[in-house]
Amino acid sequence: MHSDIQWIEAIAPDMVDMLSRRYLVLRTINWMAPVGRRLLAQTLDVSERTLRTETDTLRKLDLIMTNKSGMQVTQQGKDVLLGLSQFMDELMGIRQKERQLAQRFNIKRCIIVSGDSDRQLKVIGTMGEEVNQLLQQLLPEGSNIVAVMGGHTMEHVANHLTNKLANKRDLLFVPARGGVGESVAIQANTIASQMAQHTGGKFRSLFVPEQVSERTYEPLLKEPSIQEVLAIIRQANVVIHSIGDAIAMAHRRNMSEDQIKVLRSRHAIGEAFGYFFDQAGNVVYRIPRIGLQIGELADREIILAVAGGASKATAIEAYMKNIAPKRTCLITDESAANLILKK
Repeated sequence: MHSDIQWIEAIAPDMVDMLSRRYLVLRTINWMAPVGRRLLAQTLDVSERTLRTETDTLRKLDLIMTNKSGMQVTQQGKDVLLGLSQFMDELMGIRQKERQLAQRFNIKRCIIVSGDSDRQLKVIGTMGEEVNQLLQQLLPEGSNIVAVMGGHTMEHVANHLTNKLANKRDLLFVPARGGVGESVAIQANTIASQMAQHTGGKFRSLFVPEQVSERTYEPLLKEPSIQEVLAIIRQANVVIHSIGDAIAMAHRRNMSEDQIKVLRSRHAIGEAFGYFFDQAGNVVYRIPRIGLQIGELADREIILAVAGGASKATAIEAYMKNIAPKRTCLITDESAANLILKK
């Protein structure tokens, strides 16, 4: 059934939301019938105006009828409820998990895609598609500055953004940090460039080493060209990032064996923005860096965290539960979500 849902979302992403919404309205009317619009709106926690649109559609489809007592489901409506029950139970199960994760982490929203990105590379692409759809919904018209992190997941996200995002919008992509020192293909500079290319937007680069000594750090901040890009990064209203396994990220960043020993001794399990943290979300190690800091995230209008796979479940939970700003939207996969919810 998950594969069926995934195919439906791939060809008609809006249809699943519409189907879920109408099914919920129809099922609630069936449970409460006869019921008036005001009470139904309160029960579903939606505005009467929004509800009227749905009930008018259901009435035109001969799935509900209205009399002096209120709304009730027709026989055809009951047949539809019965016919869709198994499919919707599966679909609503995913939606229920999304709500449970969002509540557990006390964040704005969670989106779960089918599969395990550790085993199925296409699942990361599906998460990228979800990012594209979410940005289409959330990005305001006009100017937007999008700060992006690097990494393999972000590379897939970049490849699934479309030029529809640029409709009535001026998009400027910037790296959230310096990235020299890791594979060029997954550096934040490259990701920003790819996102600009796919959306028809613009980009700026930050050509500085990600890991620098404190002695080197201060002079670099005084460079006019770096100051200019850093000023743009600070104005970013959107941040898109991933969450990594601590030791895997340490190796990717070519950290020394001594540094990795420190991470292990301090029980580091995850990494984001150059901050390594333990299971309780305590920062146990930080890479000196130029660019966006975790403490600056809370001021951003839109924050998207994209990470999946069973191998990242513990890191995702630790970051989202203890570090992530409340307005963060998490895009993950079923494998990670199921492991987190089992605890």
